[in-house]
Parts: sequence; structure tokens; C-alpha cells
Amino acid sequence: MAEAGEVSVITEGMRNMLGVEVGPRVYEIEKGWVRKFAEAIDDPNPLWQDEAYARKSRYGGIVCPPTFLLAIELTEQIMWAMTVECPLKGFLNGANDFEYYQPIRPGDVISVTGKLADLQEREAKIGKILIMVMEQTYTNQLKEVVAKGYHTFVRN
Repeated sequence: MAEAGEVSVITEGMRNMLGVEVGPRVYEIEKGWVRKFAEAIDDPNPLWQDEAYARKSRYGGIVCPPTFLLAIELTEQIMWAMTVECPLKGFLNGANDFEYYQPIRPGDVISVTGKLADLQEREAKIGKILIMVMEQTYTNQLKEVVAKGYHTFVRN
């Protein structure tokens, strides 16, 4: 936080967004999308692409690679983080962390909601930085939470 007399880089607009849920954005997971994603990241794991192999696995069919959640981000929330009024103009993706509760499969309909979960102002070697943490919840068509994502962005 800013010391007495210092101006904070955390604006009122940012404070007003803390905890406000946006979305949902809905995605229908198609087998072709999963296959193309696996090819794009050069992941040959047959669980993502080979139906016969995946049917014999503990999953009983094709599942999405764990990093697939990066393909179904809540675009509005990330765009807001990048464009929100802030005296700091730089923007870095600091981290992407996920908690997985069950696999996502072709045929699932995933709803994604998100919120600004945390704001922290810090002093770094380069000066003030702002750490913004976005939390996203991924829910399937059965209303089961399949994953949570925590995305840390750094403004500098």
C-alpha cells in the first residue's frame, strides 16, 4: 500500500471491481478443438487424441490436456485487466495456476466466470508495481466445478 502522502497506483475503479463476478462465458468442447490444441502444443499423449486408447484408460474416453483451460479464458476479464485506467502502463503475465477437480471432455459445455480477487501494490527495483490476481471458475453442464484458475498479472 502507498505510504501517507503517496499516491496509490490502485485506482477507485480497480477497488470497485474487487470481487465482482463477470460472465459466464460458455464454451462447447469439441473433439476437433481438443485435437488441434494438443497438436498446437506438440503434445502426443494419446489421452487427448486416440479414442480407442483413451477408452481403455481410467477416464473411459478422450479428455482435454490440463493446459486446455488456457484456450477457454474469460476474455473480457483479461482485457479489463490490460486496459483498466492505471498510472502504470506495462503489463506482464506473471503466473497461471490451476486447481483441477475433474477432467474436461469433448461434449462438455463449460461456463467460465471470473472476478478480480486481489490487488497488491509493491515497491520493486524498477519502482512501483501492481499485482492483480484474477480468479476463474470453470463449471460443466452438470453444474459441477471442474477447475479453478488463478491468473496473476503485473503492471509496471
